[in-house]
Amino acid sequence: MTSRHSREPTATPAGGQDLVRTGPPEPVGAQDRARAARLAERFAEVYGHVPDGVWRAPGRVNLIGEHTDYNEGFVLPFAIDRSAMVAVRLRRDTGTGVGGRDVVELASTYAPDGSGLSRAGFPVAGPAPGSVPGWGAYPAGVVSVLTGLDDVTVPGFELLLDSTVPVGAGLSSSHAVEVATMVALDDLLGLGLDRPAMARMTQRAENEFVGAPTGIMDQSASLMGRTGSALFLDCRSLATELVPLPVAEHGLRVLVIDTKVAHSHADGGYAARRATCERAAAALGVDSLRDVPAETDLGALDEESARRVRHVLTENRRVLQCVQLLRKGDVAGVGDLLTASHASLRDDYEVSCPELDLAVDTALTAGALGARMTGGGFGGSAIALVPAAREEQVRDAVLRGFADVGPATPDIFTVLPADGAQRL
Repeated sequence: MTSRHSREPTATPAGGQDLVRTGPPEPVGAQDRARAARLAERFAEVYGHVPDGVWRAPGRVNLIGEHTDYNEGFVLPFAIDRSAMVAVRLRRDTGTGVGGRDVVELASTYAPDGSGLSRAGFPVAGPAPGSVPGWGAYPAGVVSVLTGLDDVTVPGFELLLDSTVPVGAGLSSSHAVEVATMVALDDLLGLGLDRPAMARMTQRAENEFVGAPTGIMDQSASLMGRTGSALFLDCRSLATELVPLPVAEHGLRVLVIDTKVAHSHADGGYAARRATCERAAAALGVDSLRDVPAETDLGALDEESARRVRHVLTENRRVLQCVQLLRKGDVAGVGDLLTASHASLRDDYEVSCPELDLAVDTALTAGALGARMTGGGFGGSAIALVPAAREEQVRDAVLRGFADVGPATPDIFTVLPADGAQRL
């Protein structure tokens, strides 16, 4: 195959393999400090002793660049000010029974049945795909990947999770749990892993253990995000650049509209789209759709495959255009690109749903500068770029629109670009 010779989009992250930093991470805020203290106290109540530490990893909003990551394209996510937080203690005991050194015990404040605490556990040496149900699969996947590294021994540990990232909303709640677990174990075991390496390993955990064929974007945003910036990521080279995204300073808001239609990357729709792209790349004689020139005649492909490819090619261009606008300080100017992205995801990639379309259309009619679905699709959330003065009218219009069709009421909230994963 001809894999590297085709012409590619001309703009790439300016930072090469090294993250272009805009300054040190912001000091941990009072709200996060207080939340970490409460989690440490709850850990002591659950396990009978204090944790070794508390770590946080944010969810993410993908500003633009959807379904391009696994096609080695460009993405522009940002970490958000909602996060998964874990309190962790390595076991000092011996044995393999309950409470032993080689056992992992997990607990979470998220309990769908209303019991107040959900639990899971597994032996360090024994987790296999499908063996740990529910949310416990995410820390288990991280352990599975780490235990496969040379010269790395992972002891048993206790973990208590608390997350403010909405589950099933397309904001990477699962990746936030994986990243929080990864940075905690890297820290406690002194592994010295860099952020790109941790991103690759959490992707492996998601792909090989959880069974979701996701790309590298979500983990990268959670690990390498920075307050006030979006992360421009080349998913082929993994080169990154922090691009200014000063929404508040420009009198704007990023409004998240969680439709309450739960989605999952482990279901067939996401995997089918990825498989179609891989087959189309092979039919076009390239390793990846990244290598397909924009002007390529797609007539040799079947109609559905041609639509999927068209989305990837045009979405890559939209990411590059968005980055150029943000580099020039034109935050409001990205609105039209967001709206065009949604149309492509709806019509060519066919991953939207009526609730997402309703959220986007209503927000635009009510005064948003741009709006689109975010995340893998088939449910989850939409985002809207809204002037601060119109925030309430957009909120009200969306709520009225959903009330007219019922029965679900969306959760609507603002997000800001936040720092990536860290110890608190």
